[in-house]
Amino acid sequence: MKIYTKTGDKGTTSLYGGTRLPKNHIRIEAYGNIDELNSHIGLLIAHIPHINSTLLTKIQNELFVQGSHLAAGNDHDFKLPDFNIALIEEMETEIDSMNEKLEPLKHFILPGGSKSIAIAHVCRTVTRRAERGVVALSQNELVEDHIIIFLNRLSDYFFILARYIAKQEKIDELKWMP
Repeated sequence: MKIYTKTGDKGTTSLYGGTRLPKNHIRIEAYGNIDELNSHIGLLIAHIPHINSTLLTKIQNELFVQGSHLAAGNDHDFKLPDFNIALIEEMETEIDSMNEKLEPLKHFILPGGSKSIAIAHVCRTVTRRAERGVVALSQNELVEDHIIIFLNRLSDYFFILARYIAKQEKIDELKWMP
């Protein structure tokens, strides 16, 4: 099987199910941002061997599920994978657990300090972009609430994870001092 099909050479792509859309369509942007986020998470996992990556791998799997729902559009008659609704609560538990070990936040934090901290912040900001894209799509088309809730919580998770990595690496957070 060839990887290239040449069907996108004129600037269109297929949704899961066959409907063709321009590659700059808001739906394509929405699931493209989620795909990009998933790649950044893979990069983060590769740079944090001292952190248990089990939850991050679950998050990657859930992002694939969400991407499949967004890539299918609203007009299909096939079964899509189920969302892992419990994963939101699992992220919240992990956020609370990490946050308990951190100093109270008194300043805005600049991204950086180490490669792994910076990558966690990139994951946070790409999550926010993905969330904005899904919200924009939801203003015109049906989008499952779970996706927006999940992305909102995920950006919080990456913020706390970046702070937690700094603590684990014994690196002072870079405080924004205007």
